Amino acid sequence: MFSLTIPISSEGGHTSFHNNVPDPVTSGAELPTFKFELEKSQGRVDGASYGKEATVAQLPISKDIAGVSMRMEQGVMRELHWHATAAEWGFVTEGRVRTTVIDPAGCSETNDFEAGDLWYFPRGHGHVIETLGKDLCHFILVFDNGYFSEFGTFSISDWLGHAPKELLAKNFGVPASTFDSFPKQEVYFARGDIPPETPTRPLQGWKPPPLTHKYSLLSQKPYETFPGGIEWRVDGSQFPISTTMTGVVLEMEPGALRELHWHPNASEWQYVLSGQLCVTLFGSKGRWRQETFSKGDVGYIPQGMGHSL
Repeated sequence: MFSLTIPISSEGGHTSFHNNVPDPVTSGAELPTFKFELEKSQGRVDGASYGKEATVAQLPISKDIAGVSMRMEQGVMRELHWHATAAEWGFVTEGRVRTTVIDPAGCSETNDFEAGDLWYFPRGHGHVIETLGKDLCHFILVFDNGYFSEFGTFSISDWLGHAPKELLAKNFGVPASTFDSFPKQEVYFARGDIPPETPTRPLQGWKPPPLTHKYSLLSQKPYETFPGGIEWRVDGSQFPISTTMTGVVLEMEPGALRELHWHPNASEWQYVLSGQLCVTLFGSKGRWRQETFSKGDVGYIPQGMGHSL
């Protein structure tokens, strides 16, 4: 059994206000559900490509963290976009992808990823995700804001499609007619040729950022090996650019238990990669809830609440 858990550090800009004022979602006589069947949801579908999200709209308890399951066909690109209210942590589960990200200083980085690799894009940094090769790719995206929606991102086609052509002509120094055939609505999934195996040199040349956006998690030595399973973990000490998120991949043997524990400074978001998982949640005052998870389900543990897997 595999599960992916992603705690969010309180040092990522969150205030302690929610620790002092009771949350109406979790302060009732009974604990609410902390499970959502993500892969069974509809999401946004375009051919064999899709994006399915879990935010507070689908899982009200998950106020600190939102997540997306995204699958893309060959030749598909998640167009240039950025997130104004959340950083993005991505984990590849299948296939190969290429990302390009640009920061406010004009530094850019292009990286290729395969299953077991992850990326981190700080809030507001523009980025593109492309499928490599002929196989489908699948990855999990996690955002450090439970109210963030993948379908409310800032996309380049949405912006250019709604800007006056005369303004665009002045901005780019080209005739206004250049934009006659541009899309008038958000493209979201763009389609084209399979990218070359070697990334194309940027028009302004290579200007790498001070910190890389890529980390090959499952290529590393496990963080811990126990009689009942194996844990891979990555935090800011190994992956310095990831300032608001820590990631864990946990492989558990049949019948194994991740013992009773809690996280004083972080909430936890879970995605089950395979197998079945029973999760218990303890919320004080005798409140206790148990949920059974299957492949493709997600779970959320609020900061400080006791739980076991």
